[in-house]
Amino acid sequence: MNRQIVAEALEEIISAAKGGSRPVTVGLMARGSELGQGELIRGAMRAMSQDPSLRVVMIGPKPAEPVDLQWIETDDCEEAVSSALEGALEEGTIGGAVALHYPFPLGVTTVGMVMTPGRGRPMLISTTTGTASHNRVEAMTLNCILGRAVARCLGIADPTVGILNVEGAPSALRAINRLKDGGYPLRFGSSLRADGGSLLRGNDVLAGAVDVCVCDSLTGNVLTKILSAFTTGGGYEALGWGYGPSVGIGWGKVISIISRASGESVIAGALGFTARMVKNRLPSVVEEELSFARTAGLDGVLASLGAGKGDGAEVTPPPKEPTEEEISGVDVLEVDAAARVLWREGIYAESAMGCTGPVIKVPARHHHRATEILRGAGYL
Repeated sequence: MNRQIVAEALEEIISAAKGGSRPVTVGLMARGSELGQGELIRGAMRAMSQDPSLRVVMIGPKPAEPVDLQWIETDDCEEAVSSALEGALEEGTIGGAVALHYPFPLGVTTVGMVMTPGRGRPMLISTTTGTASHNRVEAMTLNCILGRAVARCLGIADPTVGILNVEGAPSALRAINRLKDGGYPLRFGSSLRADGGSLLRGNDVLAGAVDVCVCDSLTGNVLTKILSAFTTGGGYEALGWGYGPSVGIGWGKVISIISRASGESVIAGALGFTARMVKNRLPSVVEEELSFARTAGLDGVLASLGAGKGDGAEVTPPPKEPTEEEISGVDVLEVDAAARVLWREGIYAESAMGCTGPVIKVPARHHHRATEILRGAGYL
């Protein structure tokens, strides 16, 4: 047993005796902010003042004026800082890290947290950078699982989940419902709009209607930027906790992302957020959550998402007739294919965009049958 292990063990014993929590060391990139290195330093010091169990290690070139922070000094270049951060993680010098950029591999993404302005409550955005899959619907399905894991590490035992109504959302919702039907312990939240449902609108994002808002990472990135900087004109992110910790299948590191425009408050929030993920062993919770999902049929669900429905063959539509009824719930990416499925069954149908999303318009006399056909084909 080396001296470092002994020292860490003694530190934990002393901390516990004083009634404190287990100390956690988090690294912070000290280079790259558009707001200057001082903003990063102030964020680090603020984070430690808010959480006495947190120790921040700055990684990068040292400032000219000495500061009361632990430092891993590097040359003033991006490659040197990134290399030192990786080394500190591998050696166990730090338990997690907050970075201004990180080249996550395919399959790894981040779950951010924002302060919603409507009701002043935090909400997780799953996800904000990276991507869980190159397939949009598969990624959003996984994002639901990964977002739940982060929520659990924040102490939310049974988080509410909603799917932002973007492209692919209805398909992702169907996939997630299959997992729920298979026994996955998921609790859907509801839109605050009059018609409710688990598909969220922009109003729900502003109000923080759920604990975990599931979306694709590009949309999540934009939402995080807007909600963190809308009070400042965009050049300074003043609110929230940043773009969140990294999660993914088989991923064992806790690396959180902030942007070059993140201000002191967001930097401090990101460091505290990361410390909680390290303390609560986020990678292990992710694997546990994935195990629940696999037991509920995750592998089969993901395989079906990649298979496609094979509806691209040419088909002649039936004679045109009035379409008085609408069928909603079909994904915008599949709405034309769904219409062709009805054509093959002799039902005239048109794809259209309703006020809440894409719809299939059909004659009133065929409404029930058309709905059942689309449900049987997996479009509803």
